[in-house]
Amino acid sequence: MKKILDEELSLEIGDRIKSKGKKPFDNAYQAALSMEGVMYIQGFLVSNYKPYQPIEHAWVELTDTSSEESIIRIVDPTLKHLRKNTGESWYFPAHSLTVKQLKAIIEESQEDYPEDDPLPIYGDAPYEYYGDVMLGDKEYLVAYQAAVNKCQELNQPNVEKNGK
Repeated sequence: MKKILDEELSLEIGDRIKSKGKKPFDNAYQAALSMEGVMYIQGFLVSNYKPYQPIEHAWVELTDTSSEESIIRIVDPTLKHLRKNTGESWYFPAHSLTVKQLKAIIEESQEDYPEDDPLPIYGDAPYEYYGDVMLGDKEYLVAYQAAVNKCQELNQPNVEKNGK
């Protein structure tokens, strides 16, 4: 199944929910609540501008079956805050939840830990680590490593530009 970033819908939803620049998890949560048939996704974002590094991020995905080939549209309500000029981005999903699951986890987290922010959601233990930072379950580690690999690819010098 092909995935594409729906920039127009991302900007529209971002405006509708009044997205905030440094709140991708909250933005994706609000977007998930405001849309029908979406999945809330957490993972990593890599963009084609320096510095090339994975950014822990959240977005929603919407399956579009209106054509012969099913397409998953990535709707990133934080998009307008991420870049000034349009460039390519790569999304590496680690954790996905239905809106029903998301609401239940948020509600339970707010009851059990009212002083803590319920987002991001890292799934069940055991947790993996990258560097000295606890990450999430195995899927988080796999997504993080894929994002790091993409960053390394982007950091490679372009041999063609150097005349070889």
